[in-house]
Amino acid sequence: MLKLTGKQVRFLKGRGHHLNPVVMIGKEEIGPSLLASLQEALQFHELIKVKIQEGCLLDRKDVAAIISEKTDSAVVQILGRTILLYRPGEGKKIDLPGS
Repeated sequence: MLKLTGKQVRFLKGRGHHLNPVVMIGKEEIGPSLLASLQEALQFHELIKVKIQEGCLLDRKDVAAIISEKTDSAVVQILGRTILLYRPGEGKKIDLPGS
């Protein structure tokens, strides 16, 4: 799993503040189609927001741990029902400090 320094986390939180959620997790919870959507979004954007809807019965921290493990990404922040995920892509669009 990807590890980030405190400085990198602060940098990514700033970059992710104005993003809109690109993937929603609802009552279907975490299935193959959701994971495929997450993989595609991370490949394209590198930094994404995931929104947990009311229908999801899993705890938000459990959801974050599962999707970060399955997508090989880092959880930058969990704020309310929104998770901010980061995974560097092949083109490396985001240049992290200290890397």
